[in-house]
Parts: sequence; structure tokens; C-alpha cells
Amino acid sequence: MKIRIGTRKSKLALWQANYISNQLKRHFPDLEVELIKIVTKGDKILDVPLAKVGGKGLFVKEIEEAMLRNEIDIAVHSLKDVPTYFPEGLGLVAITEREDPRDAFLSIKYNSIDEMPEGAVLGTSSLRRKAQIMMKRKDLKIEDLRGNVDTRIRKLEEGLYDGIILAHAGLKRLGLQNKVKQVLEPEFMIPAVAQGFLGIEARLDDEKTIEIVSVLNHMESEIRAKAERAFLKTLEGGCQVPLAGYAEIIDGKLKITGFVSDLTGERVFKDSVIGDLEEAEKLGVQLAEKLLSDGAKEVLEEIYRIQ
Repeated sequence: MKIRIGTRKSKLALWQANYISNQLKRHFPDLEVELIKIVTKGDKILDVPLAKVGGKGLFVKEIEEAMLRNEIDIAVHSLKDVPTYFPEGLGLVAITEREDPRDAFLSIKYNSIDEMPEGAVLGTSSLRRKAQIMMKRKDLKIEDLRGNVDTRIRKLEEGLYDGIILAHAGLKRLGLQNKVKQVLEPEFMIPAVAQGFLGIEARLDDEKTIEIVSVLNHMESEIRAKAERAFLKTLEGGCQVPLAGYAEIIDGKLKITGFVSDLTGERVFKDSVIGDLEEAEKLGVQLAEKLLSDGAKEVLEEIYRIQ
């Protein structure tokens, strides 16, 4: 049996694909795994914020097309980069155990965001991060930051930014957590929907591949991811709007916290719902509908009109 994994060429994407390859071989020692590298539109357009060029789908479209042509069998994604809608015939077949979902602050000069002086330059292209920072530090200068993890860190070290924010999960996977000055707790910055999960996508009629890959599915992570992605899907959001969703399991119950704001962090809608684990998707939808009825609907419509 052989499985072909489609992956982007970035160091983090290759780490993720190799991690899945090794996990599969651990369960199936005779399995042959081949990595097939694919360049996506998101890898080519590095000088424009994602929100202005199509959002998350830019990192998966070419990979999905290769899967539909039967050139690869599975794709390994950072689940936060995966749209909530799949091309016909494709879908998620496994979600691995969640790595740290929090964001991390990196800086050469300062140990925390609080230490940054007025006018200091903070780099991030995420509208979610921008809005949540502006809620607390309107005096900072927030500038766009694109590129892979190494590129972003290099720009920081070259002095183009006084600090940057990256996903802690990616830094840990690449062994770069020593560069982190501050891990941002969800109370300070709610993580991106599905941040920290790896999602495995496959053709839904490929029963043999699905049977093999399903051994990597982590049930608690699947429950949390389902809630967060249902929240995102109901809001019809993506990179183009400042929103966040974070689900956690506490004392056998599922709690999901959601956030939506305008582009300046002025009008903010935040709430949580708690329910049974088997109601994960229902809870995500319920929370999204609550925020929409509280006023988030008007804010999101305004943002989409601007764009």
C-alpha cells in the first residue's frame, strides 16, 4: 500500500507532512509514503494581505485540484487555513491532537506587548490579531507581515518590526519556541478558528486510504474543531473579517467562545456557550447566531461592502 501526500513546500508544511508520514508508518510499518510538493497561489503572492487576495483558500486550491486528478491521495493542512466548504468528492477524514492553539509574541527589544512603547511597530497580517490588539493598544503601529515563519522572523531580526505575532503551534513544531517572548492567553487574544490542528483531507470515495488515515484522528480534537468550524461557517467568515473562535472541554462539557469586531476593534461582540460534547456543531452555530443577532451581522456586512 502506498499513500501520496500533497504538501506545500514551506518548512512548516513539510514538517507537518513528514509528521503525518511518520505517524502512519508507526501504525503501518509496511506502508510506503511519498511526499509530493505543490506550489499554491498563497505561496506566490507574498506582498498583499490575504484578506485582499482571496483568503484561506489560496493555500489549498491547487492541492485539492491535484487530489481530484488522482495525483495525490491525501493533503495535510494547518486546519486554520482550510475553508469550511470542500470541492465535491473531497472532505476532512482525520484531525490530529491539537498543538498549543495560542498566539505568541516575538521581539528583539521587548518581553511583552505591554512593554512596547507608543508608536512601536507590531507586525501581523491577521485582521483577528489586529482588532484584538487595537482593543488594548491603539497607540501601536500595526503593519502587515506576510511570508513563511522564517521570513517573518528574519524581518523582525532585520529591524523592520519591533515585535511580531505568530501562531505558537508552528513555532513549536519548527523548534523555534526559544524565540517566543510572550505566549498570549485566550483571555488576551482569542485564537483563530482551528489554530493548532492538523487536518487530513482525502477523496471521500477512497475507502482504503480513509481506513488507514483514520487511526490518526483524535476524538477530543475533532469535537473542538467541529464546534469552531461550525461557528466560522455560520458567520460565513474567513481572513477578510476579524473573528475568532475557541472551543475547550471543561469538566466533560464543551465551551466555545467567539469574537467578532469591526476593523478597528471599536465595535466588539464576544460571548460563550456551553453544552454537551455531542452537540459540538450545534453549539458553534448557536454562538454564531447569537453574535449575529447582537449586532455582529451589521458589522460583517459593512466590512464586506468595503471590500
